[in-house]
Amino acid sequence: MKELLEAVNLYFEGIHECDVSKLKEVFHPESSLFDADNGNIFVETIDSFLEDVSTRTSPASVGQVMKSEVLMIDHLSPISSTVKIRIQTHKNVFLDHLAFVKGQNGWKIVSKVWHLEKEEKDKNKGYDVLNGKKELTLNQEISLGGRGKK
Repeated sequence: MKELLEAVNLYFEGIHECDVSKLKEVFHPESSLFDADNGNIFVETIDSFLEDVSTRTSPASVGQVMKSEVLMIDHLSPISSTVKIRIQTHKNVFLDHLAFVKGQNGWKIVSKVWHLEKEEKDKNKGYDVLNGKKELTLNQEISLGGRGKK
């Protein structure tokens, strides 16, 4: 579980810092990303996503505290899990379902489905989910899909 949470934290840091090297480390090179917020399924390759992230102004660079949380972990097997997270970037709050698979190089995201949950009117508002901490702990509320701690 610790290694999976470390991979999730790497994802959080990569998004918050717009750090393509961290995102390359946590995403499988063949992963794809999906969204259907506008009524049409949008599919993006990892290369396109990383190019987009590289052009963004990071929330960290403008002083925004990282606001992210793990909502659920469902272990499909000892080497595959789905992680539902919430993260705020600037004024947007996203819900993501991240499919992780553990291989020789550790836990990697093989697919991401995201949804824009809401757009904050005041960029100072947001989720105080980790109280400004950058680390995840096992003490957070995590659903283990009925399988218990591993």
